[in-house]
Amino acid sequence: MPAVPKSVLALDVGSKRVGVAVASLQARLPRPLVTLQVTDNGVLPALEDLIKSEDVGRLVVGLPRGMEGQSTAQTESTLEFSKALQQHFNLPIDMQDEALTSIRAEEELRKRGKPYKPGDIDALAATYILEDWLLTHKELTS
Repeated sequence: MPAVPKSVLALDVGSKRVGVAVASLQARLPRPLVTLQVTDNGVLPALEDLIKSEDVGRLVVGLPRGMEGQSTAQTESTLEFSKALQQHFNLPIDMQDEALTSIRAEEELRKRGKPYKPGDIDALAATYILEDWLLTHKELTS
């Protein structure tokens, strides 16, 4: 029986930024972690540091789709990114529908009445992606 990871990292993948959230499988409380800027070197080195520091054993990648569930250019880009993650980290990767998570995140931040940046939206959207994933994967605990 494979070891159960202690933490799960969720990613809200964009062309400029990647929002990152984390949750312990014991506590099951996702939280925004950071937003990574996509550079010429990509984000894999920064993700590697987070995977080590947060004791991550599984990745969840938000899967974008069009409003009618169809694949888009961003869907294909995200799937390619997931393949690169798999090759680099050799961790289990789950794709999770990310429908409206960025809109939901922006509404939540606006309600708080404090200034926020686009990266704050990305990290909170990743938190919602992880929250949705945790609800459908209750069998995984550490």
